[in-house]
Amino acid sequence: MKVLKFGGTSLGTAESIHEIKSIILSNPGKQVIVLSAIGKTTNELQKIAELSREGDTQYILLYEQLYEKHMKLCNELKISSYQEDVEAVFRQLRRILDGVFLLKELTPKSLDFILSTGELISSKIIASFIHGEGKAIHQIDAREVIKTADTFGGAPVNFELTNRLLREVLVDSKNQISILAGFIASTESGETTTLGRGGSDYTAAIVAAALNAETLEIWTDVDGLMTADPRIVRHARVIDSISYEEAIELSHFGAKVLYPPSLKPCFEEGIPIRIKNTFNRSSAGTLVTSGNGGDQLVRGITSLLNVSLITLSGTGLLSIPKFTKDFFAVLAQYHLGVEFITQSNAEHTLTIALTSDQAEVAHRVLNEAFDSYIKDEFIDPIEIERGLSTLALVGNNMKNQVGVSGKMFNVLGRNGVSIKAISQGSSERNISAIIKREDLNKSLNILHEAFFQYETKRINLFIIGVGNVGRAFISQLQSQFDTLKEEHRVSLKLTGIANSKKMVFDEQGISLSLWKERLMEGEAFDRELFRQKAVALNLRNSIFLDITASKSISDEYMEFFKKSISVITPNKIAATESFSNYQLLKQTARRFGSQFLIETNVCAGLPVLSTLSDLIRSGDHVHHIEAVLSGTLNFLFNEYDGKRKFVDVIKQAKAEGYTEPDPRLDLSCEDVKRKLLILIRESGYSFEMDEIDHKSFMPSACDQTSSVEEFYQIVENEEAHFKKLYDEVAAKGKRLKVVATYQDGKASVALKEIASDHPFFHLEGKDNIVLFYTDRYKEQPLVIKGAGAGAEVTASGIFADVLRLSLPET
Repeated sequence: MKVLKFGGTSLGTAESIHEIKSIILSNPGKQVIVLSAIGKTTNELQKIAELSREGDTQYILLYEQLYEKHMKLCNELKISSYQEDVEAVFRQLRRILDGVFLLKELTPKSLDFILSTGELISSKIIASFIHGEGKAIHQIDAREVIKTADTFGGAPVNFELTNRLLREVLVDSKNQISILAGFIASTESGETTTLGRGGSDYTAAIVAAALNAETLEIWTDVDGLMTADPRIVRHARVIDSISYEEAIELSHFGAKVLYPPSLKPCFEEGIPIRIKNTFNRSSAGTLVTSGNGGDQLVRGITSLLNVSLITLSGTGLLSIPKFTKDFFAVLAQYHLGVEFITQSNAEHTLTIALTSDQAEVAHRVLNEAFDSYIKDEFIDPIEIERGLSTLALVGNNMKNQVGVSGKMFNVLGRNGVSIKAISQGSSERNISAIIKREDLNKSLNILHEAFFQYETKRINLFIIGVGNVGRAFISQLQSQFDTLKEEHRVSLKLTGIANSKKMVFDEQGISLSLWKERLMEGEAFDRELFRQKAVALNLRNSIFLDITASKSISDEYMEFFKKSISVITPNKIAATESFSNYQLLKQTARRFGSQFLIETNVCAGLPVLSTLSDLIRSGDHVHHIEAVLSGTLNFLFNEYDGKRKFVDVIKQAKAEGYTEPDPRLDLSCEDVKRKLLILIRESGYSFEMDEIDHKSFMPSACDQTSSVEEFYQIVENEEAHFKKLYDEVAAKGKRLKVVATYQDGKASVALKEIASDHPFFHLEGKDNIVLFYTDRYKEQPLVIKGAGAGAEVTASGIFADVLRLSLPET
């Protein structure tokens, strides 16, 4: 025998009731059908009853609307010949409501009778609709077989009598289908009672346990218990199987499919429960059993949206006899359910979490109850913190598994989620945390990504700067998007993008093939507003990419770090301001769990800084650096042969994307000085820009130009200067290179003559080279060499930094 319970959402329309009929008739064996009220009928009845008590005639209108809804359903189902039974229930309901209205009194007994009519009506409608399909059908009045104590509004069940009555009526019944209303029962004397919250599930569980049913099927409007709330976590999936204990934990913290206290009879008897979707019968649903439920470490992540923290604290707390008992006695007196508890004797605090509406009551009554202790300053006034949510990891297999809580809090911390309180049950199958409500969506998604490895990890990119490098980066991102998603389960989403004129945001991601069109249609660019909007979205795994040379944009980094948003940039300005500011940027990033990745600040896409970082972290020390750090300058002196004008070579370099937007920055060696300063600082030394000695190879007239065009003209006028430099070095069989050097606390940048036996002599094109002399590399330096300029290689360096954050295991 099976017991099938259908919830109110499964009974809402004629179409859904046709589906229920099909489900029932497709079962070959004997079955008991337990039904909830149709749709939201119970809530509507509660409202009508309250209006009646208040003497508000609006109850009549709502009553008539409820009546019409049910009559309409009867007509659509073509069961008009049975409508008299339904109408009789409504007539009796109206008499009770009118009595409440006249007396202005609503007793628990009257309310139970009023609320019971929803299930009475639905069971009559379904029984009438299925009648005559060739199967023996028996409609049972639940009040005749479910017996309770003489209390109302959640009456305790008399199991000895109830089990006997159920077996007498159903075990030897010749009927293939028995139908009864859920939620309702009666006293031994026949007074109507209700079973409280989850009452229909409770009825079904009572019946299943009494009859030792093969299984209890709960039919609802979802495919089963989910790994997370699918309204928040788009990739949440159905849990195939789960243990009773895990189901209880998930349901306590927000999974609304099950109400565990009502299913206790099945838990105790070991009867499997199958959760199914009335509207998706092909789905296997979730099986709840007495077994372990599977080998997944975390079975699900669940949450409560609106909670508040109540904190009792004070140095005199421990001197109050039995204060904990008194504290919870007050809560019990007002029927206030605690969702979360944590206590610290060292800090003299007791903290609980309640749903927000109950927390307001708790705050008031606890302050009243402990008023004398507060006045005598034994304890502080009881505090309430609002606007919070609870999230919890649930799983039997977390027990004795090292690192689960560490992973949970590490993932949250990296995304800037502040933990207000933490609790772990002694069973070790639940780790709970209280967080800000505004962080709940982000937290659920990042935890789901972290603990369910089949899921694609989403990275949200916010980009300012779509010049040559920015466009090249987006092009590379587009070409690698599918590969990253399929092979590495990483989805890089372009969530915000801006240039100097426009900006656009899209939480779902901006199409990589349509970003130009979207940007043209965007709003006016404002750097502070861009940052504010990126922060306000509060998305997981967010990265800000500054692909500009703007100081004003670099000024925003600190605020991004404070919101745990990492920064990746080829912009050298922030890392080359005062050493104190450089340190503050690094410290702030670490403090808020973000990262400041500047690999492309030096040598474009070459892995110079990452290699240097590995050396330093492994205990090596850098003593001497010698480098050609400007791909632009190397290109100029490699290409210039005294035959073409030097200015033409500069223009060629700019046209091919090797220079900064303003080539004067390259030729003044300001860019090389910044790169050298970063290398010195990343090597662990405190150093400032003005400590770098620089000998300019440019004529002094070039320093005074007000525009690039004027600069080009003066360079052309000074061609003889450049030709002389070339001719003198060529005559010696040497080559010109702008070399950056650091040794013994001194740094310099200068144009040098390089002999043929030096590693720099054969440095071709726009290549860069860096020599590190360290404790480990004393005689022969560590050499890093390769292309050091160009949009494509710089973009690839930015991409590599993005992947460092997205794929930390690599």
